[in-house]
Amino acid sequence: MTIGIVIAAAGRSMRFTQAGGSGNKLNALLGNVTVFERTLRQALASGLPIQVVTRPDNLPVQRVCAAHQIPVTLLASPGLGDTIAAGVAATPRWSGWLIHLADMPYVTPQVFIQTAEALRQYAIARPCCDRRPGHPVGFSAALRKSLCALRGDDGGRSLLHGQQVHLFSVDSADIMQDIDFPSQLSASE
Repeated sequence: MTIGIVIAAAGRSMRFTQAGGSGNKLNALLGNVTVFERTLRQALASGLPIQVVTRPDNLPVQRVCAAHQIPVTLLASPGLGDTIAAGVAATPRWSGWLIHLADMPYVTPQVFIQTAEALRQYAIARPCCDRRPGHPVGFSAALRKSLCALRGDDGGRSLLHGQQVHLFSVDSADIMQDIDFPSQLSASE
């Protein structure tokens, strides 16, 4: 049973640039590495297989993936739903997918492992802190067809409605911490 991580890195970083940021936020420095590379390193440390979905014009993300020998699906994504669908479609032999956002560099390897373990027993699993759900969100093979049919900006949210989601507690709010604005780059350090 192979459960892997799909890193959604195909966004356009519109909030980041509207707030004065330069370029795609995934390529902005967070300490001595980019936001994306820090996210990827956390995922790699879990030992789980990884598939990245990014934009054709995001060459820095593609170079980081090549350096780590991570497969990439290129997609000029109109929304997170399309990105998830492309990542799941590119990994047909997996039996579960941890959907993770590339702008969430603080999720620890242990959280990825815990989510994968929970997915062995539940159709949908996700970490929570203080009863607030976070990322990654794990989906089992039973939801593959629905994942591949996702479109638009809603991501996998539509799949969570009406489904039983196994929430497991973690001690860190890092599962909810993303990078959307340039001010978060320095505040995070």
